[in-house]
Amino acid sequence: MALAPQIKLKQGQQLAMTPQLQQAIKLLTLTNIELAAFVEEQLESNPLLERGTGTENRREDRIEAKQESDSGLSELDLNAPSAAASDAMDATESQLNADATAADIAADNSLGAASVGGDVDWSKAGSGGSFFGNNDYDPAANTAYEITLNEHLTAQLVMAIHDERDRMIGAYLIDQVDENGYLRTDLIELADRLGVDLNRVKSVLTILQTFEPTGVMARSLSECMALQLKERGELDAPMQHLLDNLEMLAKHDLQALAKICGLSVAKLGEYAERLRSLAPKPGLAYGSDMAGVVEPDVFVHERPDGGWAVELNSDTLPRVLVNSRYYAEVCDSTKDEKVKSYMSECSQNASWLVKSLDQRARTILKVSSEIVKFQDGFFAYGIDHLRPLNLKTVADAIDMHESTVSRVTSNKYIATTRGTFELKYFFTAAIASMDGGVAHSSEAVRHKIKILIDEERGVKSVLSDDKLVKLLQNHGIDIARRTVAKYRESLGIPSSVQRRRIINNKQ
Repeated sequence: MALAPQIKLKQGQQLAMTPQLQQAIKLLTLTNIELAAFVEEQLESNPLLERGTGTENRREDRIEAKQESDSGLSELDLNAPSAAASDAMDATESQLNADATAADIAADNSLGAASVGGDVDWSKAGSGGSFFGNNDYDPAANTAYEITLNEHLTAQLVMAIHDERDRMIGAYLIDQVDENGYLRTDLIELADRLGVDLNRVKSVLTILQTFEPTGVMARSLSECMALQLKERGELDAPMQHLLDNLEMLAKHDLQALAKICGLSVAKLGEYAERLRSLAPKPGLAYGSDMAGVVEPDVFVHERPDGGWAVELNSDTLPRVLVNSRYYAEVCDSTKDEKVKSYMSECSQNASWLVKSLDQRARTILKVSSEIVKFQDGFFAYGIDHLRPLNLKTVADAIDMHESTVSRVTSNKYIATTRGTFELKYFFTAAIASMDGGVAHSSEAVRHKIKILIDEERGVKSVLSDDKLVKLLQNHGIDIARRTVAKYRESLGIPSSVQRRRIINNKQ
């Protein structure tokens, strides 16, 4: 059969990811801070977008806003749901998740199933304000400026090194220092990068290590402590041996460590006490870039009838207006088709942004409400009552795709009477029950392990991982020894051997 080009008619379905759909998907994953920055960019680039007043939560202002809307301004109002708002997104849920891959939800799909319970009050959802008091406090406005470690070291560099080339090497080394004051870059690699001799880099580093705070520019914890002890005149041979074997001190293997240092155990204790007086992270004494303040996206509080009310944090929701009156004036006053086309595009983008913001807020509220329903035991009684939960359980309950739930719960926070938690915190793996009943949450099991270890009072009461397994099984939890060891290590709790050494050393 000869090969030849042919024309065939083929029918098929294909989903086109428009820029608007990509924007809607992007908005779901943004934090409230990132969302505010994104909206600011849109306000600058789109002449039809205007900033909301932020007073629409008051009843009288809502009336004024409606009158203003009738005259040409339409505003996103999350507190007055309407049929138009319900159909705000022209895209279906499957379209919003068209870019979903198995990797988006693989980690969460391995989690267990959950039981349903609780009650959510929708009457106050998105009503504005907070149940946690006045929100007028501005952390940034009440934070005084602090000189950074980089600025402090640079000021000393100018005074200590006069050779221009060495000063440039020093400035580069200072730029590599982390917030704790450590130089984590390999010197050989750094010398090759700068095209200078390694010995010259080491010479400059030696000078930098004399800067304040003492111990800065060290490449390891032992070197940081050695610099501080050297300044005090306390760096003798036994102390150096101790610094070279800090991991043995961390394991409380004092007998073997004392032998290496040539000291008695009692004398070794005195040397170890000197180390406790040092600053393991000297750089933290200076300021750094101000950490971002976590603003909750959702508030939860208990109702008088024992249920749980969920509301959006309206302070973190951008308020955007679409100036349709200005659009009409421009289009009526010009015959230039390019201007009309540009204004039409701006109008479409502005309307889509308002709808996307509305859909994002409602989706967050919907997902959060379902989480509160599933985890009502946690809110009422604490972590011991946290239930296994996975993305599929929530997605099925609210008729959404799992990837949508994954996007919504990433970097979103919920404020409760027990503290502020990321929404991802409530998705935990399931640990089977011994009697085949309701499974246990991995986070609750981890908490039980911590409580059991905290109750240890002496060497004889130290619990090995095998003993922990038996105790947990007595509580109806079917768990393997390796899982107990993994949970214990994730809590930063030493092994039973190390805990016995710690108790012995204290006695």
